[in-house]
Amino acid sequence: MELTLNQKLSLIQKEFKANKSKFNSFGKYNFRSAEDILEALKPYNEKYGVSFIISEEFISTFTHPIIKSTATIYDNNGINELSATAIVGVDMDMKGTQTPQKYGSASSYAKKYALGNLLLIDDTQDSDASNKHDKTETVKQVNIEETKVEEKTWLNKNTPDFKRAVEFIKKGGKISAIEERHKLSKEVRDELSK
Repeated sequence: MELTLNQKLSLIQKEFKANKSKFNSFGKYNFRSAEDILEALKPYNEKYGVSFIISEEFISTFTHPIIKSTATIYDNNGINELSATAIVGVDMDMKGTQTPQKYGSASSYAKKYALGNLLLIDDTQDSDASNKHDKTETVKQVNIEETKVEEKTWLNKNTPDFKRAVEFIKKGGKISAIEERHKLSKEVRDELSK
């Protein structure tokens, strides 16, 4: 009995594993890129008779450009397909990067999350799972933080550090990770929480 595309996708979602080959030095965690996901998908193409395609659409708005990425799984019979999308704004104010890098970053991010939506990848759970949360480590971190409080600098709005912090939050980072390196005023905390 031949599997339907829904059944094939369900099996792929259950079996799928992709390495986290990238490291976020700001948040101190490993993560997977769109390229990691695509590389890990290749064996499933032949195994289940499917193929994956990612398409992108540029959406120009009054406030800022947006990239809509759609990840689609096609049944090789050429009839059936299932898709998931992700929409990401292009940060044109990102300092230290050229325009192609700004679009490339947004494109990579959108592809990753479109694939994540299609394959049911939960990056929040995965990044937590890759970090050590045993009690000994937690106590050690608290003691280190207590001794280094004076070394933290204030995070001020409209600075390169603030812009990096905003990008970090947009990509799923946590304010608590930023607080490990910086002191936050109520105004800055509220701005990052938006």
